[in-house]
Amino acid sequence: MRIRAIDWVRGLVMLLMTVDHSGATFDAAHLHGDNGARWIPGSPLPAAEFLTRWVTHLCAPTFVMLAGASLALSAEKRRGQPGQTRFIVTRGLFIAALDPLWMSLAFTGYHPIVFQVLFAIGMSMVCMAALRKLPSSALLAGALAIQALGELSARWNPVAQPWRALWGFLFVGGPVFDGGICAYPLVPWLSIMMLGWVLGRWLLEPRARGVRVRSLALVGAILLVLFVAVRGIDSYGNWGLHRDSLDCLQWLHVAKYPPSLAYSSLELGLTFLLLAGFTATDDPERPRSSLALLSLFGATAFFYYLMHAHLLEGAQHLFGWDRHEYGLTKTWLGAGVVIALLAWPCWRYRRYKAAHPNGWTRFI
Repeated sequence: MRIRAIDWVRGLVMLLMTVDHSGATFDAAHLHGDNGARWIPGSPLPAAEFLTRWVTHLCAPTFVMLAGASLALSAEKRRGQPGQTRFIVTRGLFIAALDPLWMSLAFTGYHPIVFQVLFAIGMSMVCMAALRKLPSSALLAGALAIQALGELSARWNPVAQPWRALWGFLFVGGPVFDGGICAYPLVPWLSIMMLGWVLGRWLLEPRARGVRVRSLALVGAILLVLFVAVRGIDSYGNWGLHRDSLDCLQWLHVAKYPPSLAYSSLELGLTFLLLAGFTATDDPERPRSSLALLSLFGATAFFYYLMHAHLLEGAQHLFGWDRHEYGLTKTWLGAGVVIALLAWPCWRYRRYKAAHPNGWTRFI
């Protein structure tokens, strides 16, 4: 069961993600200041660099939440078929393994090995194989509790192994073993997938489009109010990344590693507003050709993700551009080229997947 609004939002965040990874590839000044433990108070926030990075913060939580929603929709479609739990676990482990085995090649050349969003999504799927049997109210309560209390996990900082690795993989991220870094710890990202599963169940319930739009917009507005409150208080909820002033950029400076309450409420608030807007325009009798590119990349998001970073890194090795010159120009230009290059392969992959719904493409 495909919901066009989900594909449109997911397609949009794939394009934004390409901008972020293009910046990391081609721009030496690309800003990575969203880790509270590593941020030095008083450091500058160059507006152009900061906003180029900030606009892409939407990607990871939206991708994870919509992965949970899609999992719920897929599970409903295949209800009654044997082996669903086994398939979810197998697919989750496969996706998680792609980070150290495949994506680390593009992002770091295996130095270090990185565990990022695919690790978080894959292991969250493994957990959802069991958690999906809980009622939506329990999943929602658990997700909210994790988001609200997750920052407390930073109060324990084990040094000895295996506790250091376990705590890093589960809660706080960072170096987990020599040559290995976990950027996306499981538990906080699992809570976002749990929210996505609840959203998917809700989308399956019949209701008028207007009611659906208003409900999504209300949730988005509530989350944005929560963001303002957390950043206004500025004592808890952003993993120690405090405001230096009342400047607008300081308010938007949220901790992503791990995802803080401020970060999650801001980005998911924007996601729900986008879902409301796209749902409002989703007339089944109109093809919406202007959104065809978003629909394409949204329907092939995993395939796109697995290809894009390698293209960016290959271009940098091929051309050897100086990362200290024209960084932002190359960031946007590089993203545009990769998007154009991947349009046709994604179109072919979507056609192949539609023709072979029970083949290997179910895993990607």
